[in-house]
Amino acid sequence: MPELVDYLRTMLLIRRFEERVDKLVAQGFIKGTSHLYAGQEAVATGTCSVLSREDYITSTHRGHGHFIAKGGDVKRIMAELFGKIDGYCQGKGGTQHMADFSIGHLGSNGITGGGIPLATGAALSIKMRHTHQVVVCFFGDGAVNQGVFHESLNMAALWQLPIVYLCENNLYAMSTPVWEAVPLRDLALRAAAYNMPHATVDGNDVVAVREVVGEAVDRARAGHGPFFVEAKTYRFFGHSRSDQRLYRSREEEAQWQAKDPILRLQGTLLETGLLSPEGLSALEDEAMREVEGAVEFAHSSPLPSPEAGMEGLYVPEGRGVLA
Repeated sequence: MPELVDYLRTMLLIRRFEERVDKLVAQGFIKGTSHLYAGQEAVATGTCSVLSREDYITSTHRGHGHFIAKGGDVKRIMAELFGKIDGYCQGKGGTQHMADFSIGHLGSNGITGGGIPLATGAALSIKMRHTHQVVVCFFGDGAVNQGVFHESLNMAALWQLPIVYLCENNLYAMSTPVWEAVPLRDLALRAAAYNMPHATVDGNDVVAVREVVGEAVDRARAGHGPFFVEAKTYRFFGHSRSDQRLYRSREEEAQWQAKDPILRLQGTLLETGLLSPEGLSALEDEAMREVEGAVEFAHSSPLPSPEAGMEGLYVPEGRGVLA
């Protein structure tokens, strides 16, 4: 499977990007908070590998990995994190509010579960337009207790919409363990209430993610309605930069780091001879060059002017804008 090397390339790029972002936040170059995707790379990579450019995704507050896996430009993503004009939202959106409709990325979202109704609406538009696209809606375990989660899944099941709901269960909604919030071993069972087919997958195995999500996407594209996938995974960093991770043990973290999706894929490629040690080193160098190029691009990009704050606003006719 030569495409496995491409999966590793994407996963390495996401990991090195997120590690660099962590340092840039600490150094003060990136202002505010940032929620890092390190540890969950196999989910975004495996999922987006079965999507076309025209297919849609919606993302979360932890969305850099989704964006990169869907084909986003790391230079423009980094510039947006810097608040620069060459970013995806001209520096106005920041880490939690980026989109690129040209590649089917409908946007990340700072609200827990906020992307779920948006993705459901996009799926309805596909069905009404008969375009044979599919939507993949990424969200975390904390979103399954939101009202819009239940409302959206109910509507999607009733109307047989072409959407895959993909829950990235990384065990903690901020600091709340999933077992203290949901009385289920597998969150995918929530879909049964809506007569929706569902599956649980090892979210640290990129091949397993690709296979399960691929079947769900094919089913949705063929007009057989929505599907729910729960990918069990783990975030290596805290919820955000200020999180000291006091709610989980270092032993638990070590157990999950031993299941690192990147190390697992690297091991497979080296053992099967699909990648040599020299080839792995080249991939690492490639990822670092791309990330450092993105940092240089962000540093050199200009800040938006104060007047740019008035651009892109919607004002009802006759209301005017305060000076």
